[in-house]
Amino acid sequence: MDASEPLITNDAVVLGLLLGILAAIFWTSRQPAFQAFYRYVPALLLCYFVPAIFNSLGVISAARSDLDGVAARYLLPASLVLLTLSIDLKGIVRLGPKAVVMFLAGTLGIVVGGPIAILLVSIFDPDLVGGSGPDAVWRGLATIAGSWIGGSANQVAMKGTFEPSAALFSAMLVVDVLVANVWMAFLLYGAGISDRVDRWFRADSSAIVDVQRRVENYQASIARIPQLADLILIVAAGFGVTGLAHLLAGSIAPWIAIHAPALEQFSLTSQTFWIVVIATTGGLLLSLTPARQLEGVGASKVGSVLLYVLIATIGMQMDVLAIFNNLGYFAIGLVWMAVHVTVLLLVGWLIRAPFFFTAVGSQANVGGAASAPVVASAFHPALAPVGVMLAVLGYALGTYAAYLCGLLMELASGG
Repeated sequence: MDASEPLITNDAVVLGLLLGILAAIFWTSRQPAFQAFYRYVPALLLCYFVPAIFNSLGVISAARSDLDGVAARYLLPASLVLLTLSIDLKGIVRLGPKAVVMFLAGTLGIVVGGPIAILLVSIFDPDLVGGSGPDAVWRGLATIAGSWIGGSANQVAMKGTFEPSAALFSAMLVVDVLVANVWMAFLLYGAGISDRVDRWFRADSSAIVDVQRRVENYQASIARIPQLADLILIVAAGFGVTGLAHLLAGSIAPWIAIHAPALEQFSLTSQTFWIVVIATTGGLLLSLTPARQLEGVGASKVGSVLLYVLIATIGMQMDVLAIFNNLGYFAIGLVWMAVHVTVLLLVGWLIRAPFFFTAVGSQANVGGAASAPVVASAFHPALAPVGVMLAVLGYALGTYAAYLCGLLMELASGG
């Protein structure tokens, strides 16, 4: 067997292993003997980190599996539909403008963080941030900016704009995934101690608590034991809207690419963008119909199951050992992320924003639509749509902000 070949290559076996990991985590989290452990280590964090360990040890590999793509294309939109099915739109509106302010603060942190990271690292190792032509490091870092502010489509746009070499781009992909996922792990941990963080921020989280309480009260008022027909309706709603999203996105994105190519800078030629937008919109529209009653038989719980499978597939993309192959670039990424976090915490402290807004505003930038609802739902499943909405905003701003960041990094590197 090839040294790079994982121990398990059959996706059916990999899926079974991931579900087994999730089952073990949830089972132990309910056992009295493990309560002390889970008081400090959130179960959600383990659902993400344990698959990463299996990937790092060569047991499984996202590079040899289609599960992450399947989860992103099918499970994510279906999950968004089911999680937004019972959304309290009035409550979300009452959350106020702080969510958007924190998102924009996160974007600012990434735009200025790139050039600051180059300047700081150049003090200790000028050669690391140097290079010329396609191997100029700032060109590769610009693609990370596209990914962190928008998503994959914005990253590809930056790759085409700044044209880094294939080897440099490959190295930056590793830094992108590792740094973003390490930060996501901190956010998931922070969700478990958000009350303490809010006290430090002197933040008023009453609006968030109100949304949680209203959703829980609504769930309790319509709750009943689900029948087979109910579960079929839930699955049909989730995957039916997902199918419609794929159908429409498959027509809309190519049409825009042909007739309005200038809109590519807004990610409007990306099918992924349209799938997320249409699925979320479908869930919102269903929340205005009697379909909202499906929440009483567990619609959001089924959506959460799909989301946790997505979390496990996100985790299996991380190779913690790859850090040692890109230590210099990884150092730049860490400094960059530290600037992003500093700006977020400073703005959050100044406007007394609840940690929820800080966490979701950050992840909507760094992680996009695939993981922003994951972080939001770590606070409460009812809040997942907030992460989706902010991530969609990131798609729109990603190309512009990342382009500006790229130019600033070019100046910082003396390119």
